[in-house]
Amino acid sequence: MTKTLHHRACHLCEAICGLSIETEDQADGSRRILSIKGDAQDSFSRGHICPKAVALQDIQNDPDRVRQPLRRAGNEWLPIGWDEAFALVAERLADIQARHGNNAVAVYQGNPSVHNYGLMTHSNYFLGLLKTRSRFSATSVDQLPHHLISQQMYGHGLLIPIPDIDHTGFMLILGGNPLASNGSIMTVPDVEKRLKALQARGGKLVVVDPRRSETAAMADQHLFVRPGQDAALLFGLLNTLFEEGLGRTSHLEIEGLARVREAIAPFTAEAMAPRCGIPAEDIRQLARDFAAADSAVCYGRMGVSTQAFGSLCQWLIQLINLVTGNVDRVGGVLCTEPAVDLVAATSGGHFNRWQSRVSGLPEYGGELPVAALAEEMLTSGEGQVRALVTVAGNPVLSTPNGRQLERALDGLEFMVSVDLYINETTRYADLILPPTAPLEHDHYDTTFNLFAVRNVTRFNEAVLARPEGALHDWEIFVGLAKAFAAKTGIELKPTLAPDQMIDLGLRAGPYGDRSTHKLSVARLREHPHGLDLGALKANLGGRLKTASGKVEAAPALLLGDLERFAAQPVPGEGELMLIGRRHVRSNNSWMHNYHRLVKGKPRHQLLMHPRDLEARGLVDGQRVRVRSRVGMIEVEVGASDDMMPGVVSLPHGWGHARPGVRMGIASEQPGASANDLTDERQLDALSGNAALNGVPVEVVAA
Repeated sequence: MTKTLHHRACHLCEAICGLSIETEDQADGSRRILSIKGDAQDSFSRGHICPKAVALQDIQNDPDRVRQPLRRAGNEWLPIGWDEAFALVAERLADIQARHGNNAVAVYQGNPSVHNYGLMTHSNYFLGLLKTRSRFSATSVDQLPHHLISQQMYGHGLLIPIPDIDHTGFMLILGGNPLASNGSIMTVPDVEKRLKALQARGGKLVVVDPRRSETAAMADQHLFVRPGQDAALLFGLLNTLFEEGLGRTSHLEIEGLARVREAIAPFTAEAMAPRCGIPAEDIRQLARDFAAADSAVCYGRMGVSTQAFGSLCQWLIQLINLVTGNVDRVGGVLCTEPAVDLVAATSGGHFNRWQSRVSGLPEYGGELPVAALAEEMLTSGEGQVRALVTVAGNPVLSTPNGRQLERALDGLEFMVSVDLYINETTRYADLILPPTAPLEHDHYDTTFNLFAVRNVTRFNEAVLARPEGALHDWEIFVGLAKAFAAKTGIELKPTLAPDQMIDLGLRAGPYGDRSTHKLSVARLREHPHGLDLGALKANLGGRLKTASGKVEAAPALLLGDLERFAAQPVPGEGELMLIGRRHVRSNNSWMHNYHRLVKGKPRHQLLMHPRDLEARGLVDGQRVRVRSRVGMIEVEVGASDDMMPGVVSLPHGWGHARPGVRMGIASEQPGASANDLTDERQLDALSGNAALNGVPVEVVAA
């Protein structure tokens, strides 16, 4: 049997680590995966991989994976041909829109959409034909504040400065755990070695988190912060920089810093200390240490984005970097120059051009906050959502108040899902349209090259042949578009295959036909280990897309939110606040059906400080009930000194044992869904992003 070694990147998380995959040709003409290892010749990941990459073969071989279109008939799923399925989708959606208006059909796109370039290039080829304003995605349970702040300050929602982790002398991380996430809106494979290298060159790593996370455990300093109160800490830091004259001049033209200083003057370190739970002197010393470093990075991720003041947090993080001169500076935060430049090729985005029908939540970039999805289905009246298209998403486990969303999905007239599994969400669909598996199609990372800590590029060839009768995801959207256009009389524009689109993007980009690199897909195919295009460098001044051509430090939108922050009450004594947590073997809800990723020590428990257990008469390992405004779950509790007193932590993405789910291994796992407790009414009121951290809960014996 012939053995072949293939090289491509893992696309299961943002780190895009290089892989070496050995296969063996079989007598029937198929290929069998023999091994998946890190690619030592990949200059970016340097041979590093995490356990998820090895599980790519489990996805490929999973007997639960849907491999042909299925139509639901009661509690059964029956095979259906592609053309018949496309025609049925077109007929049902066109009929619903004709009777109830375009907005009666909603769309939800999940996190895996950005991990698969066929979805990025072609999903809107069909979804755009629906002309619906009822569009939602995982962005508003994850990262919307990042995009909104970049759009407001820099003129483009994707123009996000990335930590220059390989050259910085001081890294302050708030609400991020890159040792578990492999980086997030910071594409950084091999992050542990990079952080150790920072410390080895005399730098300092400081982590702010209500839990002593894996990253906090290796930090030089860890500070506990009250959930939902990171903005208070950040205000105290920024005020100290202003008060003590610790700023550094920037080469960028910045508009509005004086207005910022005046507006936040009341939010001193002393005033903020009782809110965030960190002593004022510690806040001031952290500001001094940050400003004194030759170069420094303030980076905040999920923990600060998914809270009531997520947008303020991301704004303050940018301001701290700006005031200390660390924006667009080596060792600070820098913008990538990707080979396919989405910033140059797209508009900057728009905000609040329309609002959701029921709660009046603002759109961003044509999408409404997903916290409003269920109420748009459940609330009758003109514009009520009556049909849903989901793409690579599981919002029942991923969005706030999942039980409410279950009730909403159960009442839809029609639902279609482009997905590989019958999961907690797709079990409500009338049709499931499965694309090819990850190793059966090619891939190019348009998104994560944009957020990488180095300028890198790679084209990933398919490792395994497409099975007979299977369609790639982009081909599914082309088929849906053709059927819908034929049904509605729309004239459909021609399209190209994804690799042809990428080729055009490469040739038009900064390393394309006008450069010495002459990048194209053909050239990248000659470099299966990928190409390193150099370290990040200052470029923001020439890439700003604000109307003024300057960095806008004081957007009226953000200044207008200060009053809401000032009025927020401090949590009551004895109140428990819920936060999430990540694990390197998980990725949201979609990596739990593979034995190698769920084996080992259980990690589904509710973590709680021993003092909080004792105060409630509870013991380690006991079954407890956790209640919030929206629901109740039962789960095992685990005592942990890594928790801040008054804070409990439950991992996101579990709770698979629900009727109709056809994921055998996942359904056998213990644990409950954190989003059966999170509250669709608890939001970052500015952006509409879900506030999944800082949820008030009660914990009692089960």
